[in-house]
Amino acid sequence: MSEHEYHPLVKQLLDGEITLAELPAELRAEGEAALQLLGMVDRSTVSVPAVTWRVMARLENRRRRALPWLLAPALALAAALAVWLLTAKPVAPASMVTVRFVLVAPEAHNVSLAGTFNQWDARATPLVRSGASGVWTATLQLPAGQHQYAFVVDGQRWVPDPGAPAVDDGFGRRNSVLTL
Repeated sequence: MSEHEYHPLVKQLLDGEITLAELPAELRAEGEAALQLLGMVDRSTVSVPAVTWRVMARLENRRRRALPWLLAPALALAAALAVWLLTAKPVAPASMVTVRFVLVAPEAHNVSLAGTFNQWDARATPLVRSGASGVWTATLQLPAGQHQYAFVVDGQRWVPDPGAPAVDDGFGRRNSVLTL
């Protein structure tokens, strides 16, 4: 053993778990030396001056009073972050694609676009009429992926895009499919 490390049985002796007589003969000299060293330790009562207790009590009171001061800015910051997250406009990721939707409907009074990208809201994406020819257009930024959509003519008639593939929507109509 090194001079700073005791055998586990000698440690048990120092802890009072075993006696010197219970140590094996080869460890008794080490045990006696350890007990002698332990006997030299000053075991007198240590008294802490009253001023120390007063200082410690005052520090404890300051800690308790400081907690609200620390908590208030943290709560304010959390509230500001929540407001920012709720009101911030999402930044378009790099995987956004610009898409131009076109429908020729000369008799229509208004045309809009409904699809998976606007929760099928027939009023969310109106198209703009280009002149007297009846060409209606809208340009959107859409995320890469597959989108289903249909044109809504005069708020009543759902029309699939004649220039795009279509699938059955499960309700007796057809939806156009756009893959970006």
